Amino acid sequence: MAPKAEKKPAAKKPAEEEPSRLPASKSKEGGEGKKGKKKAKKSVETYKIYIFKVLKQVHPDVGISSKAMSIMNSFINDIFEKLAGESAKLARYNKKPTITSREIQTAVRLVLPGELAKHAVSEGTKAVTKFTSS
Repeated sequence: MAPKAEKKPAAKKPAEEEPSRLPASKSKEGGEGKKGKKKAKKSVETYKIYIFKVLKQVHPDVGISSKAMSIMNSFINDIFEKLAGESAKLARYNKKPTITSREIQTAVRLVLPGELAKHAVSEGTKAVTKFTSS
């Protein structure tokens, strides 16, 4: 009995390429909606990494639950909205087209209560000084 000849795989033409080798956006499988394009995931910007960094600076051995992180993120968004709104009003009252550090500082004094405002102004001044010196 003669040995069987090995079959060589036929060279595939580009049109015959397997669907699994195509990029995800060109694949016909998966029910991706109109014209076979895959919908890109919308990125959501949060303060989570910054909250975590500050937490580790203050209490290196303490963690935070996802629910608590979500609450902190909402809190920061809320404070940002209040400060940005108050800063915009101040700029409008003074007929200025730009929100500067002066408007932000005044907004902080108006929005935040007592001692918290003093600490915030102090930290903000320190940050602006460091930024301008570099």
